[in-house]
Amino acid sequence: MTVTVSGVFDVQRSVLDPCDLGDGAQAMHMRFDKRFHGPLDATGVVHMLAVGTPVEGSAAYVAVERISGSLDGLDGSFLTQHSGTMDRGAPTLALTVVPDSGTGALAGLTGRMAIEIEADGTHRYSFEYAIPAV
Repeated sequence: MTVTVSGVFDVQRSVLDPCDLGDGAQAMHMRFDKRFHGPLDATGVVHMLAVGTPVEGSAAYVAVERISGSLDGLDGSFLTQHSGTMDRGAPTLALTVVPDSGTGALAGLTGRMAIEIEADGTHRYSFEYAIPAV
């Protein structure tokens, strides 16, 4: 059975040393520390690599995140993979649970998450997930 939960999260960003992509090209490397509130009561640590292009509004990022805490009262941790693209200002984001990464009561977790940043800077998540019956 698939369940969808939503809530807000706080985020702090740290810029790290860039990643060398060869021939003088670099990817920006950032760490994000998150605190999720609501049905997902957890912390997250994200490492992201991002690149831009000479075309205004075109860029991409990839990231891996470890989330640890409680999801609808079930304790454990899991990993997510982010893949975001900005195509001349039009954003797309795929944020999925890494298969078989769930621990504790979250073992077997599958799912995908959507993130929305409101005009006032509030970060919201919507998480559609499933955990197989034991």
